[in-house]
Amino acid sequence: MLNRVILMGRLTAEPDYRTTQSGASLARFTLAVDRDYSGQGAERKTDFLDIVVWRSTADFVSKYFHKGQLVAVQGSIQVSSYTDREGTKRRSWDIVADQVYFAESKKDNGSQTNYDYSRYDQMTPPPAQTQQPSYGEPASAYQSGSEGDFTPVADDDLPF
Repeated sequence: MLNRVILMGRLTAEPDYRTTQSGASLARFTLAVDRDYSGQGAERKTDFLDIVVWRSTADFVSKYFHKGQLVAVQGSIQVSSYTDREGTKRRSWDIVADQVYFAESKKDNGSQTNYDYSRYDQMTPPPAQTQQPSYGEPASAYQSGSEGDFTPVADDDLPF
């Protein structure tokens, strides 16, 4: 069986961060997700989905994510049953997120965040690799071996 959800949408409010009595971190937020399909001439519909994150992911979300920000969420659906104050049995659906990702660059994000993107702007790319040997040249790892270590293979001997 499979219970996997991947969503992308905007936070409708600041994440609600709490700590349980046992000391586990918990954050809740609502994600506004547009539906892909709308009828011809109809206005596109939006679903508002409740997301729950735990522990270090909750700490991360509460620190770096803010109202209006576009985020991607990966997790599973959790259904809870309860009885309301009038005695009616009810069900609620939450997305329990395993991973939460930034889904837009700093330049695209209209909201202000406390996240320090500058350290990524200052990163230098890895040094350029030396030119790879062409198919006619031996690879650098084999340059110390002698030609007697290898048996030449003709194209006619290959099975494909």
